[in-house]
Amino acid sequence: MTATNTNKVLMVLTSHDKLGDTGEKTGFWLEEFAAPYYQLIDAGYSVTLASPLGGQPPLDPKSAEVDFQTDATRRFEQDKENQQVLATTTKLNLVDANDYAAVFYPGGHGPMWDLTHDQDSIALISAFIEQNKPVAVVCHSTSVLLNVKDKNGNPIVKGKKMAGFTNSEEAAVQLTDIVPFLLEDELIKQGANYQKGDDWSSFVVEDSGIISGQNPASSSEAAARLIKKLS
Repeated sequence: MTATNTNKVLMVLTSHDKLGDTGEKTGFWLEEFAAPYYQLIDAGYSVTLASPLGGQPPLDPKSAEVDFQTDATRRFEQDKENQQVLATTTKLNLVDANDYAAVFYPGGHGPMWDLTHDQDSIALISAFIEQNKPVAVVCHSTSVLLNVKDKNGNPIVKGKKMAGFTNSEEAAVQLTDIVPFLLEDELIKQGANYQKGDDWSSFVVEDSGIISGQNPASSSEAAARLIKKLS
């Protein structure tokens, strides 16, 4: 790492807003963005936000409902300055891994449709891993690793401890038949050492520089692990 990038962290959000064929909206999950974002900023890091299309990433409207509010989401709701930062994300294809010390991917269902297959994202993650820089994912954004390969052409998740949204959590939100794939099944299929805690509780694992959290409740711990790794 060069002196210019040790305090810069990249955060990559989805640009996808359609929940399958349901006619409902999806996107990123507010807590999974707000909690890590403020933890990083409060720890003195400069955070750059990016998304495949650039500009305002779509927010999953459910994540803004009262039941899902936290101190971090309430802080963001009052924070006009950082709302503007979010509204003007950089286009992902303009981002260079060399400029950052780490990358964090907030979840929400959106990433399953776009970032999982996005070639710029796949190349970016490969670059971070090759440069031994931490990659942090949470909830559905663990899916962004599924098409990343190592130098031998094997899935990057193969043999690694991985967490991500569970089949039982997907069933609980009644989206098992809507999502393009079940993340737990897909990770196991690719040879990941898939691990999980109790549904809806914070559960984070770390392996070979990749930090992965299970669900929205895991976003704070995933960010704390990332900060610890960077410091």
